[in-house]
Amino acid sequence: MTRLVLLGPPGAGKGTQAKLLSERLGVPAISTGDIFRANVADKTELGRTVEEYLNAGKYVPDSVTNAMVRERLAQPDAVDGFILDGYPRTTDQVRELDDMLAAAGAKLEHVLEITADVDELVRRLTRRALEQGRSDDTEAVIRTRQEVYAEQTAPLVKVYAERGLLRSVDGLGEISEVTARLVAALGLPNG
Repeated sequence: MTRLVLLGPPGAGKGTQAKLLSERLGVPAISTGDIFRANVADKTELGRTVEEYLNAGKYVPDSVTNAMVRERLAQPDAVDGFILDGYPRTTDQVRELDDMLAAAGAKLEHVLEITADVDELVRRLTRRALEQGRSDDTEAVIRTRQEVYAEQTAPLVKVYAERGLLRSVDGLGEISEVTARLVAALGLPNG
């Protein structure tokens, strides 16, 4: 049973690593970004709301995000564990996640922070935008997202470090190298 949060700035590789860790640990990777983008693509009411925020490089309001995460964590595949990618992003969301887990008689077990140089992240995301045609990844929006992350999400590092849950891992290098670092930070054998 693993309940894990992946932290790190946009473009640090959280989504890629969440999928790889999900396969290894046998728990679902839950990405708020993927859920948001699916709603935008399907032109749902949530999608229209989310799109306004994403296009401005801002975070979706906590009330919308919290409800969506609560619903997802209640699904049968997440009862015995999960990897959260993109949530929590604020200290208010940390408290909300604590409450969700406490209501289910569970607790968070690990928080892994993937770190990377901002200029390298801008290069990665700009390249990805060209390859995938992602309208939310212009250079100006990317830089705004990095600033918002530093202001709102980085304080989570302190909260989780104080709880003794945080392990920081260098996110630069080959995907397999970063995965090996994350696996080691969880105390699991590599291979």
